[in-house]
Amino acid sequence: MPQNDEGDLAQHEVELDITNVAHGGVFVARHEGRVVFVPDTMPGERVRARIGDTRHASFWRGEVVEVLEAAPERQEHVWEAAGIERPPAQRAGGAEFGHIRLEHQRELKRRVIEDALTRTAKLSPDAIATAGVGGGRVTVEPVAGETGDGTGWRTRVRLQVDRQGRLGPFAPRSHTVIPVDDLPLATALVQEATPFGQLFPGAESVDVVATGLGTSHVLINDAPDRPSGNRSATGDRGRGRNRASVRPSRPRSRPQPVPIRERVGDREFRLDARGFWQVHRAAAQTLTEAVQSAVDEALFDPRAANLDLYGGVGLLAATLGDRFGSTLRITSVESSETATDDAAENLAEWVGASAITDRVERYITRAAADASAAERARLRAATVVLDPPRSGAGREVVDAISSLTPAQVVYVACDPVALARDLAFFAGHGYELRGLRAFDLFPNTHHVEAVATLTR
Repeated sequence: MPQNDEGDLAQHEVELDITNVAHGGVFVARHEGRVVFVPDTMPGERVRARIGDTRHASFWRGEVVEVLEAAPERQEHVWEAAGIERPPAQRAGGAEFGHIRLEHQRELKRRVIEDALTRTAKLSPDAIATAGVGGGRVTVEPVAGETGDGTGWRTRVRLQVDRQGRLGPFAPRSHTVIPVDDLPLATALVQEATPFGQLFPGAESVDVVATGLGTSHVLINDAPDRPSGNRSATGDRGRGRNRASVRPSRPRSRPQPVPIRERVGDREFRLDARGFWQVHRAAAQTLTEAVQSAVDEALFDPRAANLDLYGGVGLLAATLGDRFGSTLRITSVESSETATDDAAENLAEWVGASAITDRVERYITRAAADASAAERARLRAATVVLDPPRSGAGREVVDAISSLTPAQVVYVACDPVALARDLAFFAGHGYELRGLRAFDLFPNTHHVEAVATLTR
């Protein structure tokens, strides 16, 4: 391969031995000493790959063209639209582990977690070896009632719209829409509600949402430059009938909330159909039980100034209320005004619960700077639960939380590297990881959820 012009290397095909898994749904090979990240394969395989991206000095990216030696864990992809038989640019994104047997997917996710704890959190081998349930290694736990092949779990799907108005996901690492006629990771109700084959000219995307109570919603999101007008779609493909309306303008106006209800155990939650809710049909129940078990009861004071940061519609605040009773005092902080309004209703039975609309970093840094002596005492006795976005909480938030010295922190994370980075920040303030559980809430993708407990 010529080495004098990296632009000439793009699209060059090479044979690669895949040696490891990396965060982000890609796998690791080396070519002439340089790291190459490759999707659609797994450790133990030999593939023919096309070098497609040479812009980075420390690594390149490749695309599998052919599997020369398959690993024993390889299976036929659960989604034909994402299968290796298609040219790389025509593979649907969103199911990047679908060619790997489900149990091995979880093993690979476990390796990614341990690698993040080692490289980013800088935990010792002994700490990592005892971080899991019962003082053992962390495992990635399946969700109760999971299907044998990890399909049929998504209750929320966003499909993009191409220039012809066709629906589909993006191809990985691109804005190319891949039209599809099925969504095997989605629940039956989502698949039934999805308007496959229909055209949506001028729209930017379409959200399909199916609730656990059996209603479905098709929500059309117009592109920013559309003229004002009404866009609606009925969601009467399930057992309920719902109509959502969006009135875009220049610049695009915020869509009106579409209220729906979800049930977790015996409790119902009100939320906006476009708002955040766990995607896996069993995720909310799984995390409810996990957070309840992650809280150290000996350190929990229901009358302290307990906090639920990035609180959404109050799921985790209610989780603590259900465990610790009617005397619970807790403040849920969320930047979405619509979600905060819903949280206020969802938490109404606890007199000591409140929902505040604010950015978490602004709220927590203000609390750290302005809290009175009495407020600091209540915060020192507090349990802080946080469920940040995929990017994690970050140094500013971690520093502010730590300065309040709460009794314990329960951190719910959907990105192991962001979690590990924040664990390192917490460790700088004396907070140590006391336990970590991981859950396979996103089968056939590289994503994994984790719940960590930290104390001083």
